Amino acid sequence: MNKNLVTVLAVALLLCLAGCALAATPAGVVETGTGVSLIPASSWAETYPDEYATYMATEANSQVTDYVADYPMISTIYEGMAFNTYYSSARGHFYCVADVTETGRPHKLANCFTCKTADFTHMVNEQGVSAYTMAFDDVLANVNESMGCYTCHANDPAQGNTVTHTYLADAMGDDFSKVAGQTAVCAQCHVEYYFAPDTKATTLPYTSLAVMNPDDIYAYYEAMDFADYTNPRTGVRQLKTQHPEFETYMGAGSVHASMFTCADCHMEKVTREDGTTFRSHTLVSPLDSESIMATCAACHADLPGFVHGIQEKMEERTIAIGYKLEELTNKLADAVAGGQYTEDELNAIRALNRKGQWYWDFVFVENSEGAHNSKLDNSCLDKADALIEEALSLFKM
Repeated sequence: MNKNLVTVLAVALLLCLAGCALAATPAGVVETGTGVSLIPASSWAETYPDEYATYMATEANSQVTDYVADYPMISTIYEGMAFNTYYSSARGHFYCVADVTETGRPHKLANCFTCKTADFTHMVNEQGVSAYTMAFDDVLANVNESMGCYTCHANDPAQGNTVTHTYLADAMGDDFSKVAGQTAVCAQCHVEYYFAPDTKATTLPYTSLAVMNPDDIYAYYEAMDFADYTNPRTGVRQLKTQHPEFETYMGAGSVHASMFTCADCHMEKVTREDGTTFRSHTLVSPLDSESIMATCAACHADLPGFVHGIQEKMEERTIAIGYKLEELTNKLADAVAGGQYTEDELNAIRALNRKGQWYWDFVFVENSEGAHNSKLDNSCLDKADALIEEALSLFKM
């Protein structure tokens, strides 16, 4: 059979198996201010025993990576905020509350609980944005569970996917209905965000799919003159990218965004003894699921080899450019301390440093290491590298 025809048939099969993500059912949005109490996940254990058991199995994903030890350049790049000292990888969703309370970074406000516990999400939906400015410890005293059924289904899992972090629907506007529900409920946490300076509310830096990309997000922050922190030695008002999985996966260059939802790749379908199926809530890498890899095999004969090949190259580039960013930071710090540069000269370098760090960080903190959208990630690294090189060229010999 003609190889091109085989490829076409394989892609068609994938689309039939997965269902086109853009045509899939959009998520609902939680009704706020109802006065109804949160129903904890444990209350659904009897009604949805398999879903509950597989969610609780995320406890097995307990390994933590110390990023500061593995990527020593971030001690310099993130200087001015606690991430340069305490920055560890996330574990299974079972540990969301523990991860935010054991970071080594002090938390003053409750907005740090945004994606860590259903209790706080429900609190925001009942009290409004004032909940974001509550004291972290006061909210902690009322936290009973990590992410739970409420997070993705509100108080009624039978209603399907429901976005409970309303800032996602607000940011997407009319485009919200274009995003498959099984992607949207993941997107409400796996996104780039900032805390609004006035309300401290968790906010997304875009207004539609069209401007949900690194270039336009940077322009958004520039327009509002926003910075997450200031490097104390260089004076650069820096941006700290969060975890832009949604923006990366949906971005230009993504091969799979129009074919698969997050659930298709991270929540395998499991067949019960009676022949019915359910979505596992353990949340795994596609490489850890034989059934998911079997679907991918229609186009990828060696999925692990393909993915690891992308990730190894992306990791190599990210580390190399990270060290150049560290070099730029130290040289700029020396220039500031040396007094041989005018403020205009320093500001020109600062502007390039800020922008270059933004593009580098967009890749560094995105958790797929290139697997979600290597084209976009490489584009970001190209821009970061060029900006850093331009900045380095401005130093006097």
